[in-house]
Amino acid sequence: MKIRILGPLSAEVDGDSIVPTAAKPRQILALLALHPGRVMPVPTLMEEIWGQNPPASALTTLQTYILQLRRRLGTAMGPGRPGGAKEVLTTRHGGYLLQVPPECVDVNAYESLVGRGQRAFEAGDDRTAADLLREGLALWRGPALVDVRVGPVLEIEVLRLEASRLVAVERRIDVDLRLGRHTELLAELTELTARQPQHEGLHSQLMVALYRSGRQATALDVYRRLRQRLIGDLGVEPSPQLQRLHQAMLTVDPALDVAAGPKRGSTFDLYAA
Repeated sequence: MKIRILGPLSAEVDGDSIVPTAAKPRQILALLALHPGRVMPVPTLMEEIWGQNPPASALTTLQTYILQLRRRLGTAMGPGRPGGAKEVLTTRHGGYLLQVPPECVDVNAYESLVGRGQRAFEAGDDRTAADLLREGLALWRGPALVDVRVGPVLEIEVLRLEASRLVAVERRIDVDLRLGRHTELLAELTELTARQPQHEGLHSQLMVALYRSGRQATALDVYRRLRQRLIGDLGVEPSPQLQRLHQAMLTVDPALDVAAGPKRGSTFDLYAA
């Protein structure tokens, strides 16, 4: 089985899709797939589908959805497959379990690659870190579960994954900056800061990339516009790190050069106290 969460929901057995068209069974499949090999309690599944007000028939309806998923599994697996659908989507005391290897789900492959990339980043092995982070991020095909109606449980999972994705992007850009790829990053960082207009880390990266590309005035203008937004929208000044980065650019601090820059740590923490 091959399951993909990082984008539209996809679940295939030997190339045949088992993703149901109905919204609630899709939610159940997505939630089970996010935790392969772990029992998903019935109350959690009910909360995902009906929130805090499940109908009186909730348990019977949930069992019907599980049966529908098993039927799709059985059709895709075909007759004579050892174990059968009931051994893949298993009933356990108090819940249900999707019995598939973790590596069958793209989320687990992504988290493994990003974890290894982060460790390489912290060790100063920039080229390995860049390759691993880029490989992990390439598994994304759009927003997580973009075609699934999410309830309160899946909403938390999706937010967690999207936050992880943004951190991984930041780390990959940190590595690329340390490798001197500042000019190549300008278009990407311009788009990211437009999508995240109050994100100081991404703005600090754009400022450094512009500065190292010989565009000091534009880098300073990025800071000015971000400061105006933060004061206007939130009533706060930029963080001390960003203020010190701005001052370093005004004074042409040699630490901003690629060769003199830090071999470990993030761009945002370049001027941390």
